Amino acid sequence: MVQFAATIKRFGSQGEKTGWTYFEVPPDLVQELKPGNRKEFKVKGKLDAHPVKRVSLLPMGGGLFIFVLNAALRKAIGKKHGAMLKVQLTEDKSEFIFNKDFMDCLNDEPAAKEFFKNLTGSHQRYFSKWIDDAKTEPTKVKRITMAVNALAKKWGYPEMLRNP
Repeated sequence: MVQFAATIKRFGSQGEKTGWTYFEVPPDLVQELKPGNRKEFKVKGKLDAHPVKRVSLLPMGGGLFIFVLNAALRKAIGKKHGAMLKVQLTEDKSEFIFNKDFMDCLNDEPAAKEFFKNLTGSHQRYFSKWIDDAKTEPTKVKRITMAVNALAKKWGYPEMLRNP
């Protein structure tokens, strides 16, 4: 496990990363977490007192990695760019678990399931994470329905969001 203090930053104009909020993980600490690694990998730990799991560290070149703070994480820790953050991280080797209700519904729709199986793992996880992020049960049910219907039409995640 590595522990350090980080300053929360935000990209100005940075291509696809424009506007992202993040903190940097120095190269020497990345090497402690996963020696010899230069690719994205998952971590778990704490940001201040808030627990995190299965979050990606993204390579930025020169051995530097970033930890992206999405809106939900920023809200959970109650901090914005410019603030200091106490970070504790370790590599997370756990497997991703798909939303059970979503998978049960896919099993009832063979065409949707077949298309889903042909998507890349990351695109499959987009659907499940989106469903898991629903704050209420009615929203979760609505998202499962939207996802299964989209997959039956052979739409990926981006197409589903553009064609509600």
